Amino acid sequence: MKPFLRSQLERYAQRLGELDFLLSREDIMSDMAQYRRISVEHAEVTQVAGRYARYQQREADLAGAREMLADPDMAEMAQEEITSAEAELLQLEDELQRLLLPKDPDDARNAFVEIRAGTGGDESALFAGDLTRMYTRYAANVGWKVEVVSENAAELGGYKEIVLRIEGDHVYGALKFESGGHRVQRVPATETQGRIHTSACTVAVMPEPDEHEAIKLNPADLRIDTFRASGAGGQHINKTDSAVRVVHLPTGIVAECQDGRSQHSNKAKALQVLQARIQEKERSERAAKEAALRKGLIGSGDRSDRIRTYNFPQGRLTDHRINLTLYKLLYVMEGDLGDVLQALQHAREAEQLEELEMGATG
Repeated sequence: MKPFLRSQLERYAQRLGELDFLLSREDIMSDMAQYRRISVEHAEVTQVAGRYARYQQREADLAGAREMLADPDMAEMAQEEITSAEAELLQLEDELQRLLLPKDPDDARNAFVEIRAGTGGDESALFAGDLTRMYTRYAANVGWKVEVVSENAAELGGYKEIVLRIEGDHVYGALKFESGGHRVQRVPATETQGRIHTSACTVAVMPEPDEHEAIKLNPADLRIDTFRASGAGGQHINKTDSAVRVVHLPTGIVAECQDGRSQHSNKAKALQVLQARIQEKERSERAAKEAALRKGLIGSGDRSDRIRTYNFPQGRLTDHRINLTLYKLLYVMEGDLGDVLQALQHAREAEQLEELEMGATG
């Protein structure tokens, strides 16, 4: 194990003692907010300290087994123990490295996923529909719940723009690297010459704001309009003017919701989307500044960053940020996104680990 990792882990054992002492104090036990905050840290520190204690135990076992190798009667058993301990130590080191990485507090949140058709006209709108299906299918596979907050359907199918709210365990953390430009290359159904067309969509993944924070918007900065929900008949046809559009005047950011039955619920959802968009604007500006200082693999999540190409004639998906190419495009479009999301997560973890090391040596 690298010395910088070991020194970080030693601090956890020390911190655990401090937290045990704090949680035993009556003044902290009587302050619920402080008690909860310290309990959360205690649970995280306990996990790391526990795994590190196991690592140290296996190190001691390994050293003992190596000493036993000299005894011919014990050599075979010692060799088995060495193999087992070495394998577990590698696994524990990998686990401990991940546990030490800084966590984004928003990772555990639900998310809004906004998909917009870009260049390519009708074909781009159809692709926005395909991406919507891909994320919806993936969400169903992992047990998340999806609802449509607002949609602007295109005439020939698909969407000019759609906003989904995805609820479940660790949604934002899993999907946040999906933000950016998605490009598709395929022969459209309307193409008689069999030529391949290229079109694009942008995806923005935003953490759902805390309910209490959403109220912080100044009402004087908002213009709220109601309008009749549009849609291709069916469930939309009997709706009154219950759809709501909210404009944040200082930034010009707009959000609308037309999915709920009441104006009240649509307004609440539209305000949440608006809050998420405002926070996302601040986040992407910060990320762009940071990216200018150090060019990260994953980029800043800017919509203008072309992050991925879906090439249908070759059945190929390529993520340009991490040079990942998979020849299982049809499976991915049906929601088999796990390999892609995991590869991006691992690339980011490797990047964070490098930053940690540089910070420790710098």
